[in-house]
Amino acid sequence: MNKDMATILALTTLWTLIVAAVGAAVLWQFRRRSLRVTMIVVALAPMAAALAAVLQSVRAMFINDHDSWVVLWTLAFAALLGLGLSVLLGHWISTASRDLGERLRQLGTSYEPAEEVGRAAPAELSALTVELELTRQKLAASHERERALETSRRELVAFMSHDLRTPLAGLRAVSEGLEDGVIDDVPGALRQMRTTVDRMTGLVDDLFELSRLSAAPPPRRRSAVSLRELAEDVAGENNEHARAEGVRLAVSTPDDDDRLAVQGDPDELTRAVTNLVGNAIRHTAPGGTVTLAVDRETDGRVRLAVTDGCGGIPADDLERVFDVGWRGDEQRTPETAAATGSAGGAGGASGGGGLGLAIARGVVESHDGKIAVSNVAGGCEFEIDLPPVPAHS
Repeated sequence: MNKDMATILALTTLWTLIVAAVGAAVLWQFRRRSLRVTMIVVALAPMAAALAAVLQSVRAMFINDHDSWVVLWTLAFAALLGLGLSVLLGHWISTASRDLGERLRQLGTSYEPAEEVGRAAPAELSALTVELELTRQKLAASHERERALETSRRELVAFMSHDLRTPLAGLRAVSEGLEDGVIDDVPGALRQMRTTVDRMTGLVDDLFELSRLSAAPPPRRRSAVSLRELAEDVAGENNEHARAEGVRLAVSTPDDDDRLAVQGDPDELTRAVTNLVGNAIRHTAPGGTVTLAVDRETDGRVRLAVTDGCGGIPADDLERVFDVGWRGDEQRTPETAAATGSAGGAGGASGGGGLGLAIARGVVESHDGKIAVSNVAGGCEFEIDLPPVPAHS
């Protein structure tokens, strides 16, 4: 290496180190400023180092003025280009950062869909914004569930207050009549009191069952349960209820009983199906038919369906059917519950405070199953889908 080359390399290295030190000091001073400013400093520092090194090299090599100006103008235009691109990139990043900050500030307070992230945002910030939007959607869904649960809780309190207050008022009236000796049919009055107490006991039992299912207790010992036999047993137990309501109760099951067995608690499953059947009977007009159908899906799961003749459920209420405290009777809204004078608050087998369908859902879900409702011709169909007995059982 000749002496001129060594001199040029030394000068270039020296000026590069000087500019780097100055650039680092400037960056340190602007470390809390906008990213746009720091990117401009980062873009200008290497250009300044190159310009200083070229100036010293031009002087050391005695290049003529014409060639020197050509080199300097070329470096100047390159510096302007780098500066412009750094300003543009800084603007994109700053805009995307402000948008991301705004989304973070609204997280948990605003559940409205946000605008789509800008196309100029870098991929990393775009991906972070997308994840933030997904988090917002999850929080919005959780917020809606919380509101729905609060609404259901309020309705349940209103319904249960009415369903307990009405029979208590009846008991008070009958007991006062017995004390005053104005009731001639004492045995009949006692039977009425016994019936009312049984109804209230049913309400309390439903509340206890719903609380037990919500608390997610340790799983009980379960065994193979034939849904075919369970459907026939439930139909037999509810035949008298169906005849009293003028409703025909039918059962449709295939003969291959072994393929219709599930793993579960027979008492809990019986209660769930009984709630569905009792609800169907109560809402089917006289002369109608309630059908229990058991079959096996193509994927091996076992399906039990209860079809009634209720005339269908409004589309807006389909998602609320299994909510705690929900009732399909328009006259039993929370606002009018206290005004109704019905003494029978238990609501048949469907549960006293609108708990029957909620209990059925809790039982089915505790068995790793699914329950759904849909409208069919003339009524609706409640469908229970349960996994079959494992092959090793």
